[in-house]
Amino acid sequence: MSDECCEVGDIYQINPEHDEIFGACLMIVTEPKPWGAQGYFNVPGEGLAFYRCNFEDMESVGKASWIRNEEESD
Repeated sequence: MSDECCEVGDIYQINPEHDEIFGACLMIVTEPKPWGAQGYFNVPGEGLAFYRCNFEDMESVGKASWIRNEEESD
């Protein structure tokens, strides 16, 4: 489990045991926080689903090449 600092564009996978719906999904960080991060999941055809997660409930898996914003979520 991660306990490190994160940056905008980092990709984290949510622990499946932490969340029944978003568990195992990949979140792209939009706002690093001292306790974890806020980010989004891209839901094809639906837009962006925003989410907050503590470091202990997610694992770093890489860096995104492209980051969407709320205006692009349509």
